[in-house]
Amino acid sequence: MAKDIKIPQISEGVDTAVISEILVSEGDKIEEDQSVISVETDKATAEVPATSGGTIKEIKVSEGDEVNVGDVIIILEDDDDDSDEKEEEKTIEKEEEDTSKKKKEDSEKDEEESNSEENKKDKSKSKEKDDEQEEDDEDEDEKDGDEKKKSKDTKSKKDKDTDEASSKEVYASPGVRRLARELGVNIKEISGSGESGRITEKDVKEYKEGGSKKSSSGQAKLPDFSKWGAVENKPLNSIKKTTAKNVLSSWQSIPHVFQFGEADISGVEAYIEDHKEKVEKAGGKLTLTAILTKIVATALHKFPTFNASIDMDKEEMILKKYVNINIAVATEKGLLVPVIKNADQKSIKDLSVEISEIAEKAREQKLSKEDMEGGNFSISNLGGIGGTNFTPIVYHPQVAILGISRATTKPVYIDGKFEPRSILPLSLSYDHRLIDGADGAGFMNWLVKALEDPYEALLG
Repeated sequence: MAKDIKIPQISEGVDTAVISEILVSEGDKIEEDQSVISVETDKATAEVPATSGGTIKEIKVSEGDEVNVGDVIIILEDDDDDSDEKEEEKTIEKEEEDTSKKKKEDSEKDEEESNSEENKKDKSKSKEKDDEQEEDDEDEDEKDGDEKKKSKDTKSKKDKDTDEASSKEVYASPGVRRLARELGVNIKEISGSGESGRITEKDVKEYKEGGSKKSSSGQAKLPDFSKWGAVENKPLNSIKKTTAKNVLSSWQSIPHVFQFGEADISGVEAYIEDHKEKVEKAGGKLTLTAILTKIVATALHKFPTFNASIDMDKEEMILKKYVNINIAVATEKGLLVPVIKNADQKSIKDLSVEISEIAEKAREQKLSKEDMEGGNFSISNLGGIGGTNFTPIVYHPQVAILGISRATTKPVYIDGKFEPRSILPLSLSYDHRLIDGADGAGFMNWLVKALEDPYEALLG
């Protein structure tokens, strides 16, 4: 039987990718785990390894194609070729044809029996009629005949439509056909999204859920903007497309609550100025993001629900014993959110070096799958760009994200007089299904306290 190589889950929460390079050719003999294609997602560029060894019979994709997780990209040749699969397809098709034929025969039999019964009743009536009513009976029989002919014509048309639907050629693997039968779906009614109209498992599931293939965006139809002036249609790159889908899904599924706070970071800025050279010698850059990563890592131990996920199907929360923090990085192609693993176990200097390195990898599109997976909480710092506040969207399946805006100098009343202090706006977005307002306020207050007096906060 032929073997399929499919697109694996490239990264957490990523279901689509774009083929950036094909590394093999048809006829090549490959080994298991050998890289066969390179793909680009919104998060990283990665190579896809072969799940089996063999000779490449067919390459199903081209460079630039957008593919989904589970799509077949390569078919490997085998001694038995795909004869078993074809035989199974023929068997399944024959079963479906036999079922359709039996239903048709049963329907015709029922119709004939019904017509026969009506004829018997008509004859019985006819015998009881006297001669004076014969002419009326003949007229009535003629009318009944017209009605029966009309009914027969209607049934004939339905049978013809059924035959045409049954004759529709279906492109689907045995596994997809089996799934359709298990879900009670007529596979002939589904429009395939695969190559040459081939029906995929995703098509079957979407049809079952919605009765028809749903729009990927769900948005209302746009007007013709060119009526009012010149326009340019520019396709979204893979990062923008995936980001759009992910934030829409997060916004629709997570009931957001937003908590705001302000912290006096005059002391933190002085700390950065005093220690930046030491960190630069170690290969990093001491920033407010690095310091906040350390503070948030500590906060997640004190507020464990912020380091959790919610499973509504099982009606339970999943509390994580590790602390991995996503750091949002703006790149030319869009927003990427790599992960700093075990942030609670690293010093501010170590975090500074790692954040600098991973941000550079993000900008150069060199993030690996491992760089993007396993985050529990996210930090998005727009302070370098500007703005007074913003409300970031929680990154599913996380339950919270911290937004940082630009610090400004404000007069603060201290010891009977006003002093110029550097005030940092903070915004916390969280999932209200798991976190209530009191916990949100408590988390924010602890962050503010830690920024203003880290010794007291960390010891308290």
